[in-house]
Amino acid sequence: MNGLEFWRLRRNLERAGYDCHIFKYHVWGKPLTETAARLHEFAEGLDAPVVHFVAHSLGGIVVMHLFDQFPFAKPGRIVLLASPVNGSVVAKRLNSIALTRWMLGQSMELGLGGSVPRWNGWREIGIIAGSLPLGVGLIIGGPSFPHDGTVSVEETGLKGATDSIILPVSHMGMLFSSEVARQVITFLRAGRFDEDTVTAIPDSSVA
Repeated sequence: MNGLEFWRLRRNLERAGYDCHIFKYHVWGKPLTETAARLHEFAEGLDAPVVHFVAHSLGGIVVMHLFDQFPFAKPGRIVLLASPVNGSVVAKRLNSIALTRWMLGQSMELGLGGSVPRWNGWREIGIIAGSLPLGVGLIIGGPSFPHDGTVSVEETGLKGATDSIILPVSHMGMLFSSEVARQVITFLRAGRFDEDTVTAIPDSSVA
């Protein structure tokens, strides 16, 4: 990911007073465990007393590996946006087809295939899932409902999450949604989402 897809969310976070730093990576490079090591080095180099993480899709799995592999002393909170921490049906279908397998790079191993580290409560973590079924995943059938066109709500369910909500946004559309940005900011500030206007995800026993 080159970071350009985060421009709207980044602008909203900066308006709320946050200094934002984009971590760039791509799925065709090193395994997710090595990408997590790069993220650790990147985050450790930030000159800030508090470091939050906001990650979209596969990026959330990288964050899971980060905290599984490394101690991180600086306080902060985490928000995962449509991260398939229980594996991705769409990715598994793509991986089963020779013509599309290349698209996934090394993201299936210890990632989209489902073998993601368990969350051990290192810090407060919030989950945002989408329920607007529009996305490239529909080309090969899509995941089970409710879903955001690429990732199902069930695939985002994280055991031990501090809070979790569903918003009527698509997988990529959530990065441009003002309501998603508002909820991210609310969680970073308070450790909880504003659940008066959204649907809470039922407590999950997976991941």
